[in-house]
Amino acid sequence: MEAASLKKGGSERSEGSQNSGGGGGDERNIFEYFGWVYHLGVNSIGHDFCHLRFLFIRGKYVEMYKRDPHENPGIDPIRRGVIGPTFMVEELGRRRFNISDLYVLRFYNRLDETKRGEIACGTAGEARKWMEAFDQAKQQAEYELQRGGGTRTKLNMEAEINLDRHRPRVRRYAYGLKKLIRIGQGPESLLRHVTNVVANAQSDRYYERDVSDATEAHEWKCVQTINGVRIFEDVAESQIGKGVLVKAVSVVDASADTTFEVLLSLERHQRYEWDMLTGDLEMVDPCDGHYDVVYGTYDPKYVTRWQSKRDFVFSRQWFRGQDGTYTILQFPAIHKKKPPRSGYRRTKINPSTWEIRDLNTSMGSHTPRCVVTQTLEIHSAGWFRWKKNHCSKFEKSVPYALLCQVAGLKEFIAANPPLKFESAATVVHSKVSEVSVSNGEYEDAEVQDQFFDATDSSSEEEDSDENEVTDKKDARVKLKNVSWAISSLALKKTSAPDANKELDPHANPIVIDSSQFNGSLHKGKDETDVNCWTAPSGKGFMIRGKNYLKDHSKVTGGDSLLKLLAVDWLKADRCIDSIALHPKCIVQSEAGKRLPFMLVINLMVPAKPNYNLILYYAADRPLNPDSLLAKFVNGSDLYRDSRFKLIPSIVEGYWMVKRAVGSKACLLGKAVTCNYLRQDNFLEINVDIGSSSVARGVIGLVLGYVTSIVVDLAILIEAKEEAELPEYILGTVRLSRVKPDLAVQFKV
Repeated sequence: MEAASLKKGGSERSEGSQNSGGGGGDERNIFEYFGWVYHLGVNSIGHDFCHLRFLFIRGKYVEMYKRDPHENPGIDPIRRGVIGPTFMVEELGRRRFNISDLYVLRFYNRLDETKRGEIACGTAGEARKWMEAFDQAKQQAEYELQRGGGTRTKLNMEAEINLDRHRPRVRRYAYGLKKLIRIGQGPESLLRHVTNVVANAQSDRYYERDVSDATEAHEWKCVQTINGVRIFEDVAESQIGKGVLVKAVSVVDASADTTFEVLLSLERHQRYEWDMLTGDLEMVDPCDGHYDVVYGTYDPKYVTRWQSKRDFVFSRQWFRGQDGTYTILQFPAIHKKKPPRSGYRRTKINPSTWEIRDLNTSMGSHTPRCVVTQTLEIHSAGWFRWKKNHCSKFEKSVPYALLCQVAGLKEFIAANPPLKFESAATVVHSKVSEVSVSNGEYEDAEVQDQFFDATDSSSEEEDSDENEVTDKKDARVKLKNVSWAISSLALKKTSAPDANKELDPHANPIVIDSSQFNGSLHKGKDETDVNCWTAPSGKGFMIRGKNYLKDHSKVTGGDSLLKLLAVDWLKADRCIDSIALHPKCIVQSEAGKRLPFMLVINLMVPAKPNYNLILYYAADRPLNPDSLLAKFVNGSDLYRDSRFKLIPSIVEGYWMVKRAVGSKACLLGKAVTCNYLRQDNFLEINVDIGSSSVARGVIGLVLGYVTSIVVDLAILIEAKEEAELPEYILGTVRLSRVKPDLAVQFKV
């Protein structure tokens, strides 16, 4: 990651919309994003700090100020530098800081995670928009590397992430680098300062807004409507399970970001206004940014008179998908800090989930809206008895009160107009500045530092900044849209990539004998077989159709382009990468070397021990050099990260695992760290699931139920241009009830 180490001092920046560049001469649109963030770090004497700073992203360049440069013309940045293609941003979730919760973003180098840093935002919505802005800056850096317009942009990947060349200039910061980064005690006034986010984040990425990218077995039937909230029963699930799945769905007049904040808040007085069942909640253990444990009590009117006092402990796990949908999982829990309480009967809460998804607003409307869905598992006996008799007792039950939380939430937000617009996006009617890609102001080596490569260490930086920031009530963030796409500018367009055109049409296909390739996980014989794999068709997945860019329509997937040869299920003390280079790997076998092309997907699962699930796919012909697949195989890492897509689908398994995994397409390179190895006749993709705290939490849940799960995976290259549509499926795999105990020990 050439992530900019925002350096002290520097030249004065121009405030005009036109900037003279040095060297490039290629003028094009460039985006800007700026606003207030909390800079977290460790100073030169080892003390933690949390300073409110004004962060400015312009193209691939980043500057940090103590004051807003728009209100203080001529002010010098206290740090500045460059973001490069190996820059990674991870969302660490919420952390408690004094009396407020902040949402933390961690920056690190994909090839050297010891170089890292953190900033924090006041809301989840702000954090999401900053992640999008940094992603745009990263694309800018990749674009310049591919174009090679200036002397500084002709860096290869190895030279770009060599941080040793910066060491003499940041030697005074070395102490802080080893202690990055924790939130410590800082000025309380900073936490009371709420940043206002105003942005128009029209991205060149196309997020699917439908519910799923894979077919599901749920069959929801509406059974009742209460205060504008529809209550559904999963008819298919209730016929085969011990419990019944029910859900409440409603449209809320607020953004998903705002609704998520309200749901997570444990503030008593606010909770009293919408939650008629669990108003008294308290934090037991804030385990990490995406997981905590909460204690609460039920309202006595929803329990019997003989057991009028009940309490409970439950855990919450939450994450945000790439389409912006928030998911909150709630499980019953046990915690040593909250033993059974005298006078109360400890009970288990019903497992439940919340899903919050933004709705597209109509033209001319600036009112954000979202769909809130609460799914709940309840005992079938009580549910069917209520349906049969239609008695009023159900309306005094805990499940009914839980389902009514959606109605309470909807009415609470409707009665508080400021909540509706707290995180609403505002269109910025300003012209995007056209500047040279290569900015001469940053061309000297002194400024080519990395964003995480320094921490605040000057004496003036360590001083508390209460007086500087308390009057910044109108701090704002603006995003000027970047109108370019890396793939369209750096790569040549091709014809529609159907399966026949992805491989060389002039080459004769070879016959692939699957019996010559044996992995440690055996191929399944039928649907009842366990600890095995099969290769299902692509009909269970929805992919982008020919007119997707016009109407976002999707079509059923077809047959896979590549053939799944074998699957390895390995365990080792550490995660294994570059498996294709191992002399005993099937890629290095005589039969493997004769194949025209092989794609190796290495899913590295963090656990004790670590697991590796390795998929081997093969093509029966060489790649068409003008195809999308060839561009992916031979392209840059950033291009691969922006295109490598996976669609999961839990075919059989516990419903909470289905909700956690989801069935939406995921760009793996954006969610976790992916490293690529291109040699000879193969491409290996090493997917480090442990590189994301969210992915670690989800995989931890999956491993708990893995022996009873049947999961389908589809691998694709995302199509972003009309000439690349319709999409096609590279390969699929079905993993049936995999057993961790039977993983083969890997030997070096």
